[in-house]
Amino acid sequence: MRTYNKNMDEKLSSYLKLFDIFSHNGYSLYLVGGTVRDFLLSLPIDDVDLATSASPEDMKGFLENCQVDYTFHKLGSVKLIFEGHRFDITTLRTEKSYQDARHPNKIKFVKTTKEDYKRRDFTINAMYMDEHFRVIDFANGIDDINHHLIRMVGNPFKRIKEDPLRIMRAIRFSLDFDFDIEERLKRAIRKYSNLLTKINIDKIKQDIGKIKNKDIQKITKKFDEYNIHYLLNMVE
Repeated sequence: MRTYNKNMDEKLSSYLKLFDIFSHNGYSLYLVGGTVRDFLLSLPIDDVDLATSASPEDMKGFLENCQVDYTFHKLGSVKLIFEGHRFDITTLRTEKSYQDARHPNKIKFVKTTKEDYKRRDFTINAMYMDEHFRVIDFANGIDDINHHLIRMVGNPFKRIKEDPLRIMRAIRFSLDFDFDIEERLKRAIRKYSNLLTKINIDKIKQDIGKIKNKDIQKITKKFDEYNIHYLLNMVE
């Protein structure tokens, strides 16, 4: 794992400037999710994911001079172009009752990462990083990175029933990072793989298309392991 060098990545330098803007207005702003994971794995960082205590309505009050897309503001999600870089900013929140096997029926904006992390999918995606590039890790994601393990935050059986597309994400991350899937999560995937039939095939195509590991034999073997090889045939 690496330590931060301020000359290393322009996106992270821009994050620090955004942090100052949010902080000046009384709000926290953290690097989060895949951005933190890839940083710790010394992988290239594409779009930057951020989490904040500011609601979209709050942000409208101090980001008026920025290019912001508020299309999904009701979910606490905005997209921002800042210094030529794209940032996905999500308000810290809790979620309850998934009624359509994809989206929470109820969300509540909160102020702390300790409340927010429980809604995230895997431990390696549930870490935050502050303006000093210190990792906040309630789910032991660093340990799972060190042990090359994909582990669900919370009960994997419950979390997959909430959103079966998490099956595809677990498999994708396992292939891309050459990580093992934790045993209890494996059992949950096998038990509920049939729930993928409830998911729009276009969503599944998108996830398969995001697999960076292009070793067809490894992909086929992984999909066979969970008896979902038919999905590969559907997207060919």
